[in-house]
Amino acid sequence: MRRGPGRHGRYEGFGPGGRRRMRRGDIRTAVLAVLAEQPRHGYEVIQALEEKTERAWRPSPGSIYPILQMLEDEGLARSSERDGKRVYELTEAGKAEATERIEEAGGPPWADAGKIGSLRGAVMQLHEAARQVGGAGSREQVERAVQIVTDARKQLYRILAED
Repeated sequence: MRRGPGRHGRYEGFGPGGRRRMRRGDIRTAVLAVLAEQPRHGYEVIQALEEKTERAWRPSPGSIYPILQMLEDEGLARSSERDGKRVYELTEAGKAEATERIEEAGGPPWADAGKIGSLRGAVMQLHEAARQVGGAGSREQVERAVQIVTDARKQLYRILAED
């Protein structure tokens, strides 16, 4: 992910409502990883990914179904009809690709979801506190709050500068 606002003023990697967005390669790896666990139909893939990312990412059908079809076209998955639903299952080649991609990435794409979720929660609490100071605080209190938030932003960027 980028370390700054993207072209629309949002931080890349986060979509509407602060939900995490995954890059195309991560989505493919994530789909392979959940199918490696067990065969699933498209909606189950979406649900599994939302659960594994602790609700930080809910992929859209428009991002999942084309990948499922592509995996089938590439011989990495096969589908069958079960209870009126198309269920996808990895082939041996698909299992091998899933293993390789997860190893190369150092784990599944959702491995850091808990850390991201806790940071987001802390930011949301900060936002709520700032909103309350802005609504009920005196001019001096609001000015102090602005300074605190400005200092916090600078400290966060210093963390990234340590790399």
